Amino acid sequence: MDLYREDILEHYKHPNNFGELADADATIKSLNPQCGDEMIMQVRIEKGKVRDIRFHGSSCAISRAGASMLTEEIKGKTLEEIQAMTDQAHLERFGKDLAPGRVKCGLLSLETVRQAIRKAADKEHE
Repeated sequence: MDLYREDILEHYKHPNNFGELADADATIKSLNPQCGDEMIMQVRIEKGKVRDIRFHGSSCAISRAGASMLTEEIKGKTLEEIQAMTDQAHLERFGKDLAPGRVKCGLLSLETVRQAIRKAADKEHE
């Protein structure tokens, strides 16, 4: 299958940080209405940094692989570092331009993470 690189397929078949997170500070569910992808992201924040993160749901190869790569990268990062991540930088993880119809799939995990850390940060400051 030439459509996806081997490492993308590996992240899809064996995703990192896939599953539920007990005692999450925030849980966010996002949907991609274009293709039906559903992603649930759970995050635990300590002292302004991501201490743990998990995701689950039903999604395509691009969405799942993107979440796997993203969750690995952001563990230990500050909330500010994560909020500063650009859509383009995240899409570059896929190694080539995604078809226009797949960009939303590629960005689903980043959008969900942004929502989750905002919610967790708000909770941390209550």
